Amino acid sequence: MSDTSAPQHLQRKLGARHLNMIAIGGSIGTGLFLASGSTIATAGPGGALLAYALIGIMIYFLMTSLGELATHNPSSGAFFTYGSRYVEEGFGFALGWNYWYNWAITVAFELVAVQFIMKFWFPEIAGFYWSAIFLAVIFGINAMTVKGFGESEFWFSMIKVVAIIVFIIIGIAMIVKIMLTPDVSVWSNWTKGDAPFVGGLQALVGVAMIAGFSFQGTEMVGVAAGESKDPKKTIPLAIKQIFWRILLFYILCIFIIGTLVSYDNPLLLHAAESENIALSPFTLLYEKAGLAFAAGLMNAVILSAILSAGNSGMYSSTRMLFDMAKEGRAPKWFSKLDTRGVPMNALYATTAVAALCFLTTFIGEQQVFNWLLNMSGMCGFIVWLGIAISHYRFRKGYTAQGYKVEDLAYRAKFFPFAPWFAFILCSIIILGQNYQAVLGGKIDWLGLLSTYISIPLFLIIWLGYKWKHKTKLIAYQDMNVKEGE
Repeated sequence: MSDTSAPQHLQRKLGARHLNMIAIGGSIGTGLFLASGSTIATAGPGGALLAYALIGIMIYFLMTSLGELATHNPSSGAFFTYGSRYVEEGFGFALGWNYWYNWAITVAFELVAVQFIMKFWFPEIAGFYWSAIFLAVIFGINAMTVKGFGESEFWFSMIKVVAIIVFIIIGIAMIVKIMLTPDVSVWSNWTKGDAPFVGGLQALVGVAMIAGFSFQGTEMVGVAAGESKDPKKTIPLAIKQIFWRILLFYILCIFIIGTLVSYDNPLLLHAAESENIALSPFTLLYEKAGLAFAAGLMNAVILSAILSAGNSGMYSSTRMLFDMAKEGRAPKWFSKLDTRGVPMNALYATTAVAALCFLTTFIGEQQVFNWLLNMSGMCGFIVWLGIAISHYRFRKGYTAQGYKVEDLAYRAKFFPFAPWFAFILCSIIILGQNYQAVLGGKIDWLGLLSTYISIPLFLIIWLGYKWKHKTKLIAYQDMNVKEGE
């Protein structure tokens, strides 16, 4: 294969339906299917609903901010590009590397989760083999053309969407049936004990952290913008629909679970802490509806959700590494495309990081699972902060240079409140992610390290680049705010 035969740019072959499903596929995973139950057990049905609503509003604001940036300047290096152009070069450099290892680590995390899920059917087979098989599948899908990836992610996400819609229909049917029963109140689980708000503000903050992790992945639409057919049309459409997905899939699901399953049900509290799929709130509801095959059905759905999340994560991290290499912020070797327009070298590097899943052979599944989960979660919040900061400064620079906001192809609403709200709420979640580690008189240093290690790593990369290249905050008048440049 000669270099002259290879395309020099990524192929714009992702349509509107691909972008829509990439956005939804990235945000619906084990966080909703498993952790949603523990949020209700911790904060009660009202506390969980409020937490998911607040995080949902924050995500909507972040996605409108990203939509404005990505429509104005579509790039597969979205966060790296916007941070470098509108904030400071070192900030963008660190943001890009943070996003790359965020999703490369997430792929490893999902591959460890596969080991837990497959035990349901094959308890005697070592988890190492399942991780190897699924890593090979995810690599194979991403080695195809971008259109092949888009099609695979469309159908993976479709399975999750259908499962949630069926769950909502069954849940509503059960609520209606209860309402028609004279001796049972449909609101009993909302009024018993300390409900609807259990544990006060402390529990609400803890639930917000879980909810925030559940929503991570919606920002993938910004990376996919670099390979979308018509960014000015497809990106705004995908962004606008995110809010309704959040409202339907998360808020409605939390409402149904909180209404039909008591918050003090011990199975809810242990759902996110166990590898037993029977503890999923979705499984509990299906069994309550008389569907005996619920556990096996949800195991298959969650397996497809894990495969989808790993697939999307491999795609996003590979494209980020490619774009950084193209801009000279990573070794040039990673910017090479094959004849089909796939950055294979970047894919190889991402796959190597994803192979961290095999550490379970030496350390243990649960320990590796927890460390990868904590690292991925914190990296995701850092990305969201970067989006809020980049959009705020872009809009300020755009107007400072005399451009009219009305001329933007897509204009984010509620500026400047939206990015400020997202920034403040995201900062609170980051700082409070493991506040328990410093309470009780004895500091849990290992807990702090496993939770917050991504923050010093981000700062070291940022400040190291800043020190080496003597970069400064870009003045509003000096920004390159021209469209598509």
